[in-house]
Amino acid sequence: MYECKYPHLFEPIVLARQFFRNRLFAAPTGMQHTHYGNHPINETICYYERKAIGGAASVCIGDAMVDSEIALANGNHILMDDTTGRSHLNKLSEAINRHGAVASMELSHGGNAARISYAQGHKIYGPVEGEAAGSFGKPIHAYAMDDEIIERTIRKHAEAAAFAKACGFGMVTLHGGHGWLLHQFMSPLTNTRTDEWGGTFEKRMRFPLAVIKAVREAVGPGFPIEIRLSGSEVFEGGYDVEYGIRIAKALDGKVDLLHISAGSHEDPRVFTVTHPNMFLEDGVNVKYAAEIKKHVSTPVATVGALADPEMLEEIIASGKADVVELARGLICDPDLPRKAREGRTDDIVKCMRCFTCFSSLMKRGQICCALNPEICNESESKFERPAPEKKTVLVAGGGIGGMQAAITASQRGHKVILCEKSDRLGGVLLCEEKVPFKKHLGEYIDHQVRMIASSPVEVRLNTEVTPQLAKQLEPDVIVAALGSRPSIPPIPGIDGDNVSTAEDIYYHPEKAGQKTVILGGGLVGCELAIFMAGLGRDVTIIEMTGAINCGMNLLQGQSIMLELNRLHIDLRLNTKVTSVAGQGVSAESPDGEVFFPADTVVCALGMKAETESAAALALCAPEYHIVGDCAAPATIYQATQTAYFAALDIGKK
Repeated sequence: MYECKYPHLFEPIVLARQFFRNRLFAAPTGMQHTHYGNHPINETICYYERKAIGGAASVCIGDAMVDSEIALANGNHILMDDTTGRSHLNKLSEAINRHGAVASMELSHGGNAARISYAQGHKIYGPVEGEAAGSFGKPIHAYAMDDEIIERTIRKHAEAAAFAKACGFGMVTLHGGHGWLLHQFMSPLTNTRTDEWGGTFEKRMRFPLAVIKAVREAVGPGFPIEIRLSGSEVFEGGYDVEYGIRIAKALDGKVDLLHISAGSHEDPRVFTVTHPNMFLEDGVNVKYAAEIKKHVSTPVATVGALADPEMLEEIIASGKADVVELARGLICDPDLPRKAREGRTDDIVKCMRCFTCFSSLMKRGQICCALNPEICNESESKFERPAPEKKTVLVAGGGIGGMQAAITASQRGHKVILCEKSDRLGGVLLCEEKVPFKKHLGEYIDHQVRMIASSPVEVRLNTEVTPQLAKQLEPDVIVAALGSRPSIPPIPGIDGDNVSTAEDIYYHPEKAGQKTVILGGGLVGCELAIFMAGLGRDVTIIEMTGAINCGMNLLQGQSIMLELNRLHIDLRLNTKVTSVAGQGVSAESPDGEVFFPADTVVCALGMKAETESAAALALCAPEYHIVGDCAAPATIYQATQTAYFAALDIGKK
């Protein structure tokens, strides 16, 4: 007989008169793919639908703007005052609702941070006039809302809520956190008015309460209203959790769910707390919801760095919150709810909080995931069928790309032989398994190894794929996933006994002396510096350019800079190494020649692709694919993407 492993997590909950099948909600994430008028297209609909298929009780569409003229803070918002989008929104809600989830719409207003409206030439408004932080700290000028604009904005929220309900959405979420308009009025830092809309706590709460009242009148008593709040602004000078409790108590009974987050874009450094980075503990912001829940009778939701079903169950069972909301956790594994309910905890792929998703959104305008190649490609995989022609596939290399290729090809029905020249699957990233802030990467590698072990894939360890082996096996397809090796430039002394690669030090941190100098300020060098500083080493990073090299991952770079400062790691930019000796490193800096004493020198100057080995296999099978970084050094995201789609291409006619 079935026995649910997480009975509190999967106990239904009723908000207003709406039934939710469990306590696990998909937190709001913003619209990506739209066409003219910002109407959602099929790719976007499939993105949200995938979370409903995976078992979430509610799926929230993020950042729908209530005023298309003065509220826009980012691109591709759904415009809730444009009723021409009705058919598109009905299709979106239907795609979520038909799988048993409740479609929710987050209603938002940028206020004094409405940078897109500002860029379009519109006057923008906040509680007071002045230079506002805008989004991500870029200053823009906003005017103080007068009574006419305030009344307009209240009306716009009500009309947007009514429109969402008419389009099939079963809940609305008011965005009252993170520095957007409702938050701006509630925060004493941004609302310094002295009229009836500010000056005291009660007057600061007047505007959000008026919005809630108008929304309630628009949707009726049985329709749930959620409000997202920052339980604490977190940064110095912002309000703390005690003030967050006051806000929650003022809203108690006025809404149906208090969704407690943290932070504000008033301080851009807080972004990586609002959206916790890998250097913070799992569930880092739960404490704010737990404290607020002690003071209110309205159900409370928590959010941030959540992916472990054991933790989610404990949060609900212990009364810290009534609902858990996951954003990146369900981007990384949309099937997390279904797997947890079925007791398949080991099959869950946990978000490693690398910020590939957010950084891709900022740079490329679309969300993707380092570990889940289906994200942003949901419409392509939604109706995927087994390959019409089954083939024998030889995968050369058992790293991230090779494992993904083997798993996907096997799932498609191909016969797969996976060869790895070492004695373990996992590739170069195995060296980071001792790193505390990379624990979820280690769990992912273990997950992939288990997936292969439970599949028909034939694994051959300690086996290097050569042209001779390929000739012997006679595969129909070769997938070259041979990876890369450290790049060692011709610096005098770089071959000294005191010089190691980053991989070697990750494997054997005890080899590093007290004074460790790392050559290279890329992600590898910087993350290694953070790891070694955490072990008590005195670390210096030497980087020849003017900034650390985070590639496309801007937000991970931001997180790294915060950690470098916190750990007092010496970062020397615009500094070129000229030689290495037994006592340290000589370099040219903007101030002239400088010498860095070092017990250990670590070379983290990039990777060199195994192009020669890959090229040797190019003519050994009728079909040939290169994945990962054996063509050029690549990220985990690029490895999983190229491997996944190469495997999908095999056998197609």
